[in-house]
Amino acid sequence: MEQTTETKIGDSGGAKREQAPKQAEEARGRWGWVERSVWTDRMLQRLDQSQAQTVWFSLWDKVWAENNLHQACLEVIVKRGSGGVDGQSTQQFQAEWGEQISRLQEELRRGLYRPLPVKRVWIDKLGSTEKRPLGVPAVRDRVVQAALRHVL
Repeated sequence: MEQTTETKIGDSGGAKREQAPKQAEEARGRWGWVERSVWTDRMLQRLDQSQAQTVWFSLWDKVWAENNLHQACLEVIVKRGSGGVDGQSTQQFQAEWGEQISRLQEELRRGLYRPLPVKRVWIDKLGSTEKRPLGVPAVRDRVVQAALRHVL
């Protein structure tokens, strides 16, 4: 993105200062990689205007926001991974999508969410007869992880 400068009227030295983007489209261009279900245009403009000084006091509410959880759920289901220790597959999770999202949202909001243990499976190492461990989280835990990634 091209940086613009402006001169303050009344500056005798002609000092220049950087100008932040004024339009939401300009902020989106710089922050095109962020998750749109979490980061609003207003938030991105604020980041562009005062990135060094910006402090976010609470991002937790953005993790359990319904739109964010729906987007995270979609990403997990599209990847079609196997089930974790609870044995629930992505297809089963998808069949109960609305109920699962509501339950996760409530647990996250009330501070009651606890991830399940990770399922340990052994897979072959490439070019070797040895095996290596692989941890497979439950589908619901992968949804929460994706929702956290969107915010961070």
